[in-house]
Amino acid sequence: MNTESVVRNPNQNPKQVSRVVIGAVVILVLVILGFRSFAIVEAGHRGVVLQLGAVQPQVLEEGLHFKIPFIQTVIPVEIRVQKAETSQVSASRDLQTVTTTMAVNYHLDGTTVNNLYRTVGMEYRGRIVDPAIGESLKAVTAQYTAEDLISKRSEVSAKVKEALAAKLSMYNMILDEINITEFKFSEEFDRAIEQKQIAEQQALKSKLDLERIKIEKEQEITRAQAQAEALRLQKQEVTQELVQLRQIEAQLKAIEKWDGKLPNVTGGATPFISVDK
Repeated sequence: MNTESVVRNPNQNPKQVSRVVIGAVVILVLVILGFRSFAIVEAGHRGVVLQLGAVQPQVLEEGLHFKIPFIQTVIPVEIRVQKAETSQVSASRDLQTVTTTMAVNYHLDGTTVNNLYRTVGMEYRGRIVDPAIGESLKAVTAQYTAEDLISKRSEVSAKVKEALAAKLSMYNMILDEINITEFKFSEEFDRAIEQKQIAEQQALKSKLDLERIKIEKEQEITRAQAQAEALRLQKQEVTQELVQLRQIEAQLKAIEKWDGKLPNVTGGATPFISVDK
């Protein structure tokens, strides 16, 4: 006999109606309990188990898990790499104001997220990460002058990373990497740096000019010495025989160029008389 027949039949026993209603309620409760008896931990997360509000020692891995309905609650906590970007104002060793922009990559230790949830809660970035970044930056930048912060950026970055990793590890957080993207100083300091760079460039140019002039002078001296040495060697090679040989060569060239006519008058003790053919 179904519920519809019970409703339509006014003479039906009320006890039977009650049993049907109770059965339906029990089935509904069982379905609800069935759904609330399982928890799914998504990829890249861990599950923190709360039993009547108390954090339990076990941490749930990714996947489907059984829990006690209405007694236990599963809080998902992300353990994937997270990024924090911040801009911090600090002072250098020479008391220059420095604004540092830095990006930080970190993640939570999946095996101890229950301890982090118990001691810090889900607001761990605002309570732990951001203050730790500021403290680490201020502690390191105070060890360097403003110019050293620029010229030794890799060294500064390594020290900041070491200090920040130590602070985050106290709360079961793991530092992956940091990147200092910018050091920004006051306008007065920027102008002073610019003037210094201009002066250094001018000094370097003057030094290079002096070196160039020195090299050119040495080259001229070398050329002059080489020419003098060549002349000296030529003088050593000039002999009486060489002079006579050159004279004979000159006479032979003159004879080759002669057209067969005698000159009208020639110099010397005995002049030639023109003889007409």
